[in-house]
Amino acid sequence: MTSADSTVAGRPLRADARRNRARVLEVAQQVFAEEGLAVPIDEIARRAGVGVGTVYRHFPTKDALFVAIIQERLRSVGEVARKLAEGPAAGRAFFGFFERMVRDASLNKALFDALAAGGGLNQELTAEARQVMMTGLGDLLAKAQEAGEVRPDLTAADVKTLIVGCLSMARQGTADPGLMVGVVCAGMRPVSPVRTPEA
Repeated sequence: MTSADSTVAGRPLRADARRNRARVLEVAQQVFAEEGLAVPIDEIARRAGVGVGTVYRHFPTKDALFVAIIQERLRSVGEVARKLAEGPAAGRAFFGFFERMVRDASLNKALFDALAAGGGLNQELTAEARQVMMTGLGDLLAKAQEAGEVRPDLTAADVKTLIVGCLSMARQGTADPGLMVGVVCAGMRPVSPVRTPEA
């Protein structure tokens, strides 16, 4: 739980208020991912089983709710990557993580916008969560490189750019996402030395 989750305007939240906030975030994330940002706040409140006033106490505007969702998603992605970096089979974990990122974000416009730094997001408000994500991704990448499964010249920023590229192609419908992910993953593997024919 982050400080933003446990306080509002510097005051600690009661247990029931924390539960309500978490429930609103959970429902809003699902609704925005499936139906887009046009869904009104009162509908989110209805589906979350809380009053509209409860939603507005935690999130004064729909933009504030959207930013909170993005912060949560980015932190979650970073934590997943960090835990994978601590486990075995770093190479398999890295490529599995890459594939899941493309698949999940292609189905979730909010996450895609956050990764692509677009969608009119307030970059200052999401900076800390972005750092959590990039740190986790960097840890996982470093472990995969140490294991000899990923080429050593790649950086975490490079990998994020490749994820966004795959997502952009998937959204445009110009290529099969599975094929593109396979090609990109193959390109991230160490380059095998070229064998020359013996004279």
